Amino acid sequence: MATEATFTVPSSQFPLGTVFEQLPDVTVTLERIIPAQDVVIPYFWVRGTVVDDIEEVFSAHPGVRNIRLVDSVADEYLLRVEWAVEYSGVLSVLTETEIPLIEAVGTNQEWTFDVRGDDRSDIASFQRRCRERDVPVTLTSLHALTPVESDTEAALTESQQEALVLAFDRGYFEIPREVTMAEVGDELGISQQAVASRLRRGIKRILGSTLSETSHADR
Repeated sequence: MATEATFTVPSSQFPLGTVFEQLPDVTVTLERIIPAQDVVIPYFWVRGTVVDDIEEVFSAHPGVRNIRLVDSVADEYLLRVEWAVEYSGVLSVLTETEIPLIEAVGTNQEWTFDVRGDDRSDIASFQRRCRERDVPVTLTSLHALTPVESDTEAALTESQQEALVLAFDRGYFEIPREVTMAEVGDELGISQQAVASRLRRGIKRILGSTLSETSHADR
């Protein structure tokens, strides 16, 4: 089932994040990404400032080949940036894994990336590849694209659903288990105790919701 996920990256860990060193109040939004030979070309907007030369605001970065202004309207600037595919970052991982980028917005605190996979395994592969490349992504949201959220899904917090889905996908509930709780915690970036708490509370909520629905149906 198609799945959407939201990841965050510290602003300092993303090349375009250097703009916040000089313009801390702007917002940067990626418009689209075009994979090309040896480069990844994203178009992006810088909003919330007026400067004479927006291109000069971006510090030199080893992954960036070129930045040029495409258009500007009031305090908004559309720019085109090229950086090498070999640069180890979020965009290169997106290109490698062919995960569609829905939206990416950056502030002086962090970058937020919304991506979509054909199923949860695509999201897991993207996250795993980021960690292999030491890209410090944090998964903050994960959900299937369903027309209507079920009562069971509504009963779970995002962190509980994330832990349960990952544990299920990795085979934690199989006999024998195919993954340990510690390994699930490593993927989520939390402790084994935190995983145990999320699974226990999540299962309790699912049982409570399911048993409540069954009780009402029997009346």
